[in-house]
Order: sequence, then C-alpha cells, then structure tokens
Amino acid sequence: MLKLPSHIVKYAKSNDLLVSVRIGKEGVTDSLIKELDTQLKSKNIVKLKANRQILGSSEERKNVFSEIANSTNSFLVFHRGNVAVYWRTN
Repeated sequence: MLKLPSHIVKYAKSNDLLVSVRIGKEGVTDSLIKELDTQLKSKNIVKLKANRQILGSSEERKNVFSEIANSTNSFLVFHRGNVAVYWRTN
C-alpha cells in the first residue's frame, strides 16, 4: 500500500477542505462516481459526505467508502462518521 504524503493527510483532516460531493437518498449511483472522478481529475483531493441514515453501520460505511475508492482509482485518505476524503495523483 502506498504511504500517503503527510501534507495530503493533514489537508484531508482540516476544515479548509469543503464537502463537494454528497451521497443522497439515491445512494451510490453511476452519476455520483462520474462526478467524483471528474472532480478528482481537476482537484486531486475531494471530500464526500453521506447524508444521515443513508449508510447504516460503521462497517457498511467503511465498505461503501472503499468501493468508491476502487471505482474511482483513488485512495481513501481518511474517513470519520459519514465523511470520506479521496485523493488521486494525476
């Protein structure tokens, strides 16, 4: 596994990085994956948030966040609660 640069991890955990993608009542859709992929191409780092009650247990959130990382060829830098941060080198 790739060791993530410390400045990426620090930025991912900061309040300076704003949520730019949300998982809504539709759940994880192809359009959500495409949007995240597009944003990763332009910004390299993206914060995603799942609306409350969309993803149940912490195990389910962890699995969904990991699947999203695989689908977008990105790294899951950090996740806490219903928020996840993805990073991709371009």
